[in-house]
Amino acid sequence: MEVVAVIDFETTGLSPAQGDRATEIAAVILEGGKVVDRYQSLMNGGVRIPSFIESLTGISNEMIRRAPPAAEVMREVSDFVGDYPLVAHNASFDCKFWDAELGRIQRTRQQEFVCSLLLSRRIFPLAPSHKLGALVEYANLPVAGRYHRALADAEMAASLFQRLKDELRDRHQVNKVSVELLRRIQRAPKSQLKKCIAREQSV
Repeated sequence: MEVVAVIDFETTGLSPAQGDRATEIAAVILEGGKVVDRYQSLMNGGVRIPSFIESLTGISNEMIRRAPPAAEVMREVSDFVGDYPLVAHNASFDCKFWDAELGRIQRTRQQEFVCSLLLSRRIFPLAPSHKLGALVEYANLPVAGRYHRALADAEMAASLFQRLKDELRDRHQVNKVSVELLRRIQRAPKSQLKKCIAREQSV
């Protein structure tokens, strides 16, 4: 399996289009089923954190005032992940902020995202919820730290991503779990998982 970078943002809100900014990012490099490198930093985008977000994440406005500028952090983290395929839990959220924050430093994303949330809906259809915390419990994965902090969430998303790949190999007898196959699975209707896998194995 290719090396991938699993990322997670904490932010001031849900939408960079509405002026929300990232407050923390983490990226972990997953190779051979193990995390082999990590990047984490708070980041100051100059936007105040609402009180309910402070309560959720534990990231305060005082912490952000002391953090490095968002532009500096994004240059570092984009260099750190390079051209590795990107993975995130609920990737549509992280992708928006990744693209918006990269755009502020005149960079553009070159690779597509794999979404562990979409994959989990197809591979773990009986899970009671497909939120990260519920899936960590459902799959009996280690809790890496406080939820809604970027490094802990990225580590747990990496563990989940690896478990999803293992499930495809062990339960569905997929010999080679490629990033491209995972992207096809996440785009397929939930009911079409077996057909999607069968097409891959017939190639």
